[in-house]
Amino acid sequence: MRNTTYGLALALMLGWLLWIGKPVLLPVLAAVIAVYVLSTAAASMGRVPVLGQLPGWMRRTLILIGFAVAVSLLFVLVINNILQVLAALPRYESNLTALVTRSAGLLGIEDEPTWANVRRFTIDRIDAGELVTPALLSLQGFGTTLFLVVLYASFFLAERGVMARKVVIAMGGEDAGERALSLLARINERIGGYLFVKTVVNVILGALSFAIMFVLGIEFAIFWAVLIAFLNYIPYIGSIIGVIFPVLLSLAQFGTLSMAGVVMVTLTAAQMFVGGWLEPRMMGRAFNLSPFVVLLALAFWSTLWGLPGALLAVPLTASLVLVLAEIRATRPIAVLLSASGRV
Repeated sequence: MRNTTYGLALALMLGWLLWIGKPVLLPVLAAVIAVYVLSTAAASMGRVPVLGQLPGWMRRTLILIGFAVAVSLLFVLVINNILQVLAALPRYESNLTALVTRSAGLLGIEDEPTWANVRRFTIDRIDAGELVTPALLSLQGFGTTLFLVVLYASFFLAERGVMARKVVIAMGGEDAGERALSLLARINERIGGYLFVKTVVNVILGALSFAIMFVLGIEFAIFWAVLIAFLNYIPYIGSIIGVIFPVLLSLAQFGTLSMAGVVMVTLTAAQMFVGGWLEPRMMGRAFNLSPFVVLLALAFWSTLWGLPGALLAVPLTASLVLVLAEIRATRPIAVLLSASGRV
């Protein structure tokens, strides 16, 4: 009973520390995940004919510069699209009003006295400008987080060169240090491989979604494609949310249910292709979490950190399972957390 009480108290304390430490821990954990992806990408560059001749530190530097440029472009993309949405709001509101009016006419309630009251308390009460204002106010915090992620990732990559010597010294000898380094190398290889492949899959999904939306004439196609790629880190729920946003935009842009249906069907087909066929073949055994564990991780991290927590939930949990699987004493826990028992 005493151990249960102590364990519950420790869990509550850790949860409180994670919640209160969000401004510090969130960019740090995001930077750690980014470093795994960047390091694996730099190692993959070694197999490229010309780039493979470059020393390791130069490949990591090039990858880091590319990462910093990509983060900067992401921030500019978000700002630019919010400003364009503000400019297009009057047109979207008129299209939605026309769509609802046509639907009311088909239902035969357009001329009813109650229709004016329904419209006054629904559509006429929607102020899209008020919905965008909080997004504009949060841009400063978003930009700060992105800057810290790039900064921390830079220092983490710089520390990788001296980490081996530190581990040997910390373990108190060459033999123990070599065993610890071997364990860390296996863990890093599996975590880096999983995160890199997952990122590549998300990039492919984003490219497919952009091609579909570009052909269909959806506005802000690049922004929605990037959003879909990020949301694909969230299993089950992320793919649904990623499709809903472009569908709603097409409804406001074209004002027709048929076009919204085409967007929904085509984007859903891309999600099913990537999630049902491409991702399982590329991931192999790197991603093997129980569905219940995935939902529990989503509930835990999204409760603590909101949408950023939901994005990081599965990468963090999958990385934890890979760490537990490589340590003999904790391997049974990894088996229980896995979907098939093979880790």
